[in-house]
Amino acid sequence: MKLGARVLKTGVAIMLSLWLSQLFGLPSPLFAGIAAIFAIQPTIYRSYLSILDQIQSNLVGAVVAFLFVYFLGNDILVIGLAAVLVIAMNLKMKTEQTIGLSLVTVIAIMESPGTDLFQFSLIRFSTVMTGVVSAFLVNLLFLPPKYETKLYRKISHTTEEIIKWIRVSTRHASEYHLLKADIEKQKEQLIKLDQLYLMFNEERSYLKRTTRTKARKLVVYRHMISTTRRAWDLLKKINRFENDLHHMPDDFQSVIQEQLDTLTVQHEQLYLQFLGKIRLQDHDFETNYCEKRKELLNLFLRFERLDVNKDDNDMYHMMHLISAIVQYGEHLDHLETLIHSFQSFHEKENTIEIKDEEE
Repeated sequence: MKLGARVLKTGVAIMLSLWLSQLFGLPSPLFAGIAAIFAIQPTIYRSYLSILDQIQSNLVGAVVAFLFVYFLGNDILVIGLAAVLVIAMNLKMKTEQTIGLSLVTVIAIMESPGTDLFQFSLIRFSTVMTGVVSAFLVNLLFLPPKYETKLYRKISHTTEEIIKWIRVSTRHASEYHLLKADIEKQKEQLIKLDQLYLMFNEERSYLKRTTRTKARKLVVYRHMISTTRRAWDLLKKINRFENDLHHMPDDFQSVIQEQLDTLTVQHEQLYLQFLGKIRLQDHDFETNYCEKRKELLNLFLRFERLDVNKDDNDMYHMMHLISAIVQYGEHLDHLETLIHSFQSFHEKENTIEIKDEEE
């Protein structure tokens, strides 16, 4: 079993919060540990934004808990009403993400208030905030997240799976129900890609040069995801219109298969170019693809004009399939342009280092 960085960071944050609570002599360090669990964030930037909201919402929770205990006592019904009010106030302040932590503060103060209510509330609030600060320090200093590696690996793996199914499907070697189920899985992977891209985008650079470099990388990664989505859309249409394609003439099917093989090979090579593992090809793909696209369109139009026994539905569906192929090719063409520019004009500044990293 392999543990990810966030799992380790959660454990370290709990240990640090408990140790700081003991160091400062704070009673009930358990609440600091619980607060540290709630306060762990996936990125440093989110951790920075979160700590501001947490201070605000925890202060609201502490004030509400203090007032309720002072005027109404700490009956379980009163605690429930205080919790409802704190939730409503957090929703009003648009700090929904910190509701759980502010409720921890409410319970920490109201569960067994001492004789000096103000001092007790202040100590419990400080205990909770110790956990919050501990989580922020761990996020900042211990195993800072490197989402570029995760993003590239996820894009590469998702693309490989889609390309594999495209090649199998064009040779009529796929099982319809298995492919349909995998298409849904790949749809979920595309959603995760968008989430990883957002997290990588949130990572902040502190040097102007690295900021420019990252901005260029973001453009390339965004189009990588878009191109993978076009490949997924193409696979979905191949699966949907597989029977219609099977009824088309053999020469038409051969051209479709040949063009898709060309596109998928080019897709794989572009990733290797991006990593600098193969040399740039000076836009050879654009010329070859335009020729093959013309061949496909001319063959389709010739068949549409000459075959008097054609099925209108088959032709209509083939138009959808050809459109998906053209869009996929155009995205690959633009991705090649971006990678070519990235590697040619910023070679020294834009070194790509994709290291193995557990998710």
